[in-house]
Amino acid sequence: MPGLALIFPGQGSQYVGMGKDLYEASPAARAVFDEAVRAGHGSLLRLMFEGPAAQLTETVHAQPALYVASLACHAALYEALGDGSAAARPAYLAGHSLGEYTALAVAGAFSLSAGLQLVYERGQAMREAGEAAPGMMAAVLGLPTEIVASICEEAAATTGEVAVVANDNAPGQIVVAGSRAGVQAASDLARARGARRVVPLAVSIAAHSPLMELARARFLPALRRTAIGSPHTPVIGNTQAQPLASADDVIAELQAQLISPVRWTATIQRMIELGVSTFVEVGPKDVLTGLGKRIAPAATFVPCGTLTEVAQVVALLRQQAPS
Repeated sequence: MPGLALIFPGQGSQYVGMGKDLYEASPAARAVFDEAVRAGHGSLLRLMFEGPAAQLTETVHAQPALYVASLACHAALYEALGDGSAAARPAYLAGHSLGEYTALAVAGAFSLSAGLQLVYERGQAMREAGEAAPGMMAAVLGLPTEIVASICEEAAATTGEVAVVANDNAPGQIVVAGSRAGVQAASDLARARGARRVVPLAVSIAAHSPLMELARARFLPALRRTAIGSPHTPVIGNTQAQPLASADDVIAELQAQLISPVRWTATIQRMIELGVSTFVEVGPKDVLTGLGKRIAPAATFVPCGTLTEVAQVVALLRQQAPS
């Protein structure tokens, strides 16, 4: 459908029980979970469905769990729509950070199992980088991106520490990352410059910052040994907010993404420019739906992470599909 994009959530959207209703009611979703089990991740399903929450929240578990849960939701949605439906074909795909892997799997750039292994390796690499170079992240609310970027530059220059914009999530919601001293200095400056709130995030790594360089280096061999092809549906990349057209584009993006900011505002705006008017968030919770409504209030954003939401999205897309 020309005006449709599917978007996939990243770390932070996980919760105990996610995907369980889909597993029980949708054969297509169950097939995704079963494939994860065959790939050696049976314990991951138990963690997703039963917890404990503290373990599920750990990067090395949260990332593959969200990847599998989102792909299962996508399978359930397409099962309900019917593959031949005009409403079932999105014009564009995108994912926030970890969600970019889900988008690429849906676009056929790699198989479900290959993507799951990549996501697992990514989580391990990020954890190891965080242990070698501990950092932190904080959400800065109520300041424009350019002001937060200048604050990070000032904090880094003053302290000699790392402080950068990690996520440009939506107008007035920017995440900074870096060393503890760097982020603390940036946080203090943001409060002094009028930020509505500065909220430290419950993570011990500085994702999407130069402190993830070790993760990028460790992850590169995993990328090189993975069979990666060109996406059959355009995926708008996090780092440049441009379509990934080839396997080389995908590899370059997944490397750069570890140490570069997620330009989510620009990603959504780019798809709006390309004619997208309806965004379906395929996966747990509705974080991207909330961000999208702030980025593009005139567009339609709907969550699709539960059996009930799948039914609602099917009704919406059939209503919008050309006759």
